Amino acid sequence: VQLQASGGGLVQAGGSLRLSCAASGSDFSINAMGWYRQAPGKQREWVAVIYTGGTTNNADSVKGRVTISRDNAKNTVYLQMSNLKPEDTAVYYCYGDISRRSSRRNYWGQGTLVTVSS
Repeated sequence: VQLQASGGGLVQAGGSLRLSCAASGSDFSINAMGWYRQAPGKQREWVAVIYTGGTTNNADSVKGRVTISRDNAKNTVYLQMSNLKPEDTAVYYCYGDISRRSSRRNYWGQGTLVTVSS
């Protein structure tokens, strides 16, 4: 199973950006998908998650500014971010809690850089 993230870029403070992450492979099912981020010099921080049934949750630091959604047919998760702040600058990593055959574990995308200028 592979996860491919995309959608990062440079945006001005107050702007919006949508990240995408697509899972591909064979014989797998997705239990949840979500996002972490890692700012320069900081530890990786969890951002948001969406579960199979559609339940979502996100970190207090982004609450009210991000929406996580999912296209089950495309095995793709989206992170819509608005009112971006310079402190949102980070590499954003998607992950999937995925079951494949008899195993279940997290798979990770390669990361996509979001830079918010002030």
